[in-house]
Amino acid sequence: MTSTRRRATGGPAQHTTGVPAHPGLRALRSRIAPARDHVLGHRVHGELTSPCRVAAFQEHHVFAVWVFMSLLKSLQRDLTCTALPWVPQGPPVGRRLINEITLAEESDALEDGYTSRFELYVDGMRRTGADTEPVESFVALLLDGSTVAKALKDANVPPAAADFTVATWDVVAHAPLHCRAATFAFGRADLIPGMAGRVAGIGGPQERLATFKDFLVRHTEADGDEQTAMAMRMLVEVCGDDRAKWAQGAETVIEALRARQALWDAVSGSLARW
Repeated sequence: MTSTRRRATGGPAQHTTGVPAHPGLRALRSRIAPARDHVLGHRVHGELTSPCRVAAFQEHHVFAVWVFMSLLKSLQRDLTCTALPWVPQGPPVGRRLINEITLAEESDALEDGYTSRFELYVDGMRRTGADTEPVESFVALLLDGSTVAKALKDANVPPAAADFTVATWDVVAHAPLHCRAATFAFGRADLIPGMAGRVAGIGGPQERLATFKDFLVRHTEADGDEQTAMAMRMLVEVCGDDRAKWAQGAETVIEALRARQALWDAVSGSLARW
């Protein structure tokens, strides 16, 4: 059994600059506030009251974890140099933020090695008793060259999870950089507030939920004040004083939040039988 205890390693560099006071950022925050509040206050966060309900949640949410990784990698591609020959490329705050998050997401430290947080999540599903066949089939189909849409269909992914993945993948594959940066900056932490504490309070055999709790703790730490401030600074670097970019970014974030709301609605409905 793979341990998920954290290795004692040095943390990321501390960044002292706070959230920038930029009019474009203020306008975007105001524009997306109603949709974001709906997601942050969704009832599903309070409905994870048993291991069976957690498992049902995981079977949907794992695809959001996967598509988040794809969004992250698309930003790394455009904000840093990933080609040869290497040349300095991209805004400095954006480079630092994306590389720092990618390090943790793709190769987080465990006591006995390293793993991606996506793989950690799937391992947590196994321990909870969730069905991992759809997500494992989905990844296998992608490795075999399938498109995302076809893999979702052929892997029999839950319809609500498939719809959310398709909507977010459309942003990853087709949206301009400023829209993807805005979606990343304001869509990363919508799951976490309050959830770690709720899952920690579930009774019964705690080993079943240990890995999922570890995943939640890691993301709670990752989405702290320092990285949030850096994400906002990255967005200001990307959008600058271009009002059109800020407006387009806000609309993309709202659509992403609506897709998340629809996913949470479907998951909440599925929990009623447990």
